[in-house]
Amino acid sequence: MQDNIRPLVIVLLAAGLVLLLTLGGPRDDPPPEQPFPEQPSLKQPHPDKPVITETAAPEAQPEQRREILDLTERFSGNLGNMRKRKQIRALVTYSRTDFFFYKGQARGAQVEFLLAYEKFLNRGIKRPENRIHIAFLPVPFDQLIPALNAGRGDIAAAFLTITPQRQEHVDFATGGLFKVSEVVVSNKNKVKLERIEDLSGKRVYVLSNSSYVQHLEQLNRTFAAQGLAPVEIVQADSELLSEDILELVDSGVVDITVIDDYKARLWLQLLPNLQVHTDLKISRDNPVSWAIRKRSPELRKSLKAFAVKLRKGSLLGNILFRRYYSDTQWIKNPTTRKELKKLTQSIDLFKKYGKQYAFDYLALLAQAYQESGLDHSKKSHHGAVGIMQIMPSTAGDAHVSIRNITRLENNIHAGTKYMAFLRDHYFSDPAITPENRQAFTWAAYNAGPTNVIKMRNKAKTMGLDPNVWFSNVEIAASKLIGRETVQYVAHIHKYYIAYKLASDLRHDDPLFISDAGSESAYLEAAKARLLRDGLALHITDRRLRGAFPQPLLQ
Repeated sequence: MQDNIRPLVIVLLAAGLVLLLTLGGPRDDPPPEQPFPEQPSLKQPHPDKPVITETAAPEAQPEQRREILDLTERFSGNLGNMRKRKQIRALVTYSRTDFFFYKGQARGAQVEFLLAYEKFLNRGIKRPENRIHIAFLPVPFDQLIPALNAGRGDIAAAFLTITPQRQEHVDFATGGLFKVSEVVVSNKNKVKLERIEDLSGKRVYVLSNSSYVQHLEQLNRTFAAQGLAPVEIVQADSELLSEDILELVDSGVVDITVIDDYKARLWLQLLPNLQVHTDLKISRDNPVSWAIRKRSPELRKSLKAFAVKLRKGSLLGNILFRRYYSDTQWIKNPTTRKELKKLTQSIDLFKKYGKQYAFDYLALLAQAYQESGLDHSKKSHHGAVGIMQIMPSTAGDAHVSIRNITRLENNIHAGTKYMAFLRDHYFSDPAITPENRQAFTWAAYNAGPTNVIKMRNKAKTMGLDPNVWFSNVEIAASKLIGRETVQYVAHIHKYYIAYKLASDLRHDDPLFISDAGSESAYLEAAKARLLRDGLALHITDRRLRGAFPQPLLQ
């Protein structure tokens, strides 16, 4: 490629601690195949946000841009062949710690490591056109090893625990030099923990289907032998990452979690209510490593030499993680007594219009909390109004046609009806699951439906699933228009989970009980719409599961 022979520009960041190299020369993204059709759209509710205009947001300038590849090319050579190609392809997984986009650039802990390795490889090479560079290929976590062995990438750049099962399929490049422990993290204002036995009888909220679950189960067996009450292990919503759970702990939505020690240290820079219990470990010194294909001796030797030279702690200690999130608005706890009092005037209206338009009213509440903090008096300086922060022009459009949105009920009705319009006109494809349909609709409410179509097209060109928001289209969104819409959807999703947790814990609280007519109508509306779309359903909502014949459920 032409790019591979253009000069590299070396930028000194973090007072010389980490050199971040950026690739000179642009890479043209291939045109999307069968792009999602443009459809007539309403004006978005938030025209005051410059990064979410209906025209494409400008991407980074060519000289600032590092290559983000797709997964179409296959290559399985060794390091010598990679040097000839002037490229190593790193498979990365999207997370707010390891790989994300910041101002159009790839950033994160794994990116820092990869760029340090790139510098290591290019030692003594004077001519820029002879240097090798590393390009990033985002993939879902469960695709790291399959994509690696299929020749779609050269390094699986994640801290993968070295297990006998994985060693049957890949080689681990650093030979167990790096180790990670799983530590307890709590909200320092809500719970006091001094010994591992203090977890007895406590509820611990952890990443679903993770090693944390397995290790807590082992701890429970130890507790049982000691006559202690078990830890109540709560597996998080499947779309939540460890960083999301840390934010829930910091806000006070949940009290305790377990996470890898390096992530806990990085996020402690940002979330002041966390207490990292470095002495409370449920698993210690697990060897982790990047993975490479078997029979890659040159690459393995190079990576091991790099690992010996640059230990994990020395680089991670120098990552100025705070700089990436200095402008981030963190979630609050919407379920404190003070915040729940705000629901008394509006919750019946959310139930009413949730039933009418087939939305879970808790999802609408979560969206309203993100938009306005449930403050109906709020008005943006560009004219977005009320609890749902909707523009009068949007509410007055023929597709919505709700007047006088300064009234609380009309505002909730208009926002919900606009959400239904977006869902039904843009995201009705049966290939989109109900959970992803909800996420796309939230994104369109914030960024406009045309931008979401562009995000889905971009995801397709990046080898990601255009029908899945989390860890797929959200990656394309952050690259195209920045983090705002990604953060918007993520916050609503976390507020939604917070309300559902509160509903489960306070099932007798009238705030969280729909009247029988509303609940029945909600189920019937959802059932009718989903059956109409011919979906094979994967339903986690216990209310919905009981409403569908078992053959439809997967």
